[in-house]
Amino acid sequence: MSFRPETLSIIGLGAFGQLAARHLRPHLALTVCDPQVRANDLPQVDLAQAALADIVVLAVPLSRMAGVLRAIAPHLRPGAVVIDVASVKVAPARLMLDLLPPHVQVIASHPLFGPASAAEGLAGHRIAWCPLRGGAHRRIAAFLRAQGLEVIPTTPDQHDRDMAVVQGLTHLIARSLSRLGPLPQRMATRSFQKLAEAAAMVQDDSPELLTTILRDNPHAEGVRSRFLAEAAGIAAGV
Repeated sequence: MSFRPETLSIIGLGAFGQLAARHLRPHLALTVCDPQVRANDLPQVDLAQAALADIVVLAVPLSRMAGVLRAIAPHLRPGAVVIDVASVKVAPARLMLDLLPPHVQVIASHPLFGPASAAEGLAGHRIAWCPLRGGAHRRIAAFLRAQGLEVIPTTPDQHDRDMAVVQGLTHLIARSLSRLGPLPQRMATRSFQKLAEAAAMVQDDSPELLTTILRDNPHAEGVRSRFLAEAAGIAAGV
């Protein structure tokens, strides 16, 4: 039997949860769940009610994910799909497979964009896609492609290996650059302008996101150590 979802609930109304709600509400009956944020224009439900949806999107910090999974597990319907959107994938994948009942379909995902970069829409952006259990991922991926997203199949471990460089070093360099104080602009080269733009794009990211990227990725420390050693070697050689 093909998977034809009609209802979707987003748990967590941070910056990304709100972005997802804005883009998904025209397509499915949408509810949201976040006891700390009031969504005036969306139906707001508790965790037990959120778990009754055909698709449940977890847009919560990794530090809260285990608690949320335990809370929704008894209420999830057979065949329901749970999708996380965390910036690392090994840890969420393990948590979902360990804590959710076997009748639930599971997808680990990482949208490779944020509210700033997707302010004008989803077309042209990418999402890392790790199907873990069940076959609904095919239909959902087709829906995402229809919205203009490029769906990139991967595994949780390969995702985290790539993101240790892509996100780990980007945030390390950009955050370090932003801490140097006001950056010179009057004679900035094009390459420096790109660095400054990168610093500006991540400077408002939450401390929880930075922790997830730099600490909770199992490959981040090794990449960071190698990068710092290479930088020290270059500095020592001049």
